[in-house]
Amino acid sequence: MDPKDDKKANKQGNQLNIELSEETAEGIYSNLAMIAHSSSEFVIDFIRLMPGVPKAKVKSRIVITPEHAKRLLKALEENVHKFEKTYGDIKSVEEAPKFPMNFGGTMGEA
Repeated sequence: MDPKDDKKANKQGNQLNIELSEETAEGIYSNLAMIAHSSSEFVIDFIRLMPGVPKAKVKSRIVITPEHAKRLLKALEENVHKFEKTYGDIKSVEEAPKFPMNFGGTMGEA
């Protein structure tokens, strides 16, 4: 077997087939993320806050390992950089969003 053929086979063997259902492809709108962590996992709750509504719902919860959290952070940094290079700086809002006092425990936010 030609070594070039072996490399092609390895590349094909490393490919990942990812399925995306129509429902998932539609996405879920979120305008707040709450992040908590333990020694073994990060929990990211994606929440939708609506103006004038005192109650907000968690629309999706993602649980990842600390290693995946770090890779996600790097991927987000790279993508924000690419976005800003194409479309200009993203304006940061200094004031944190207001949400009800009984909204949840001590968590970070994004």
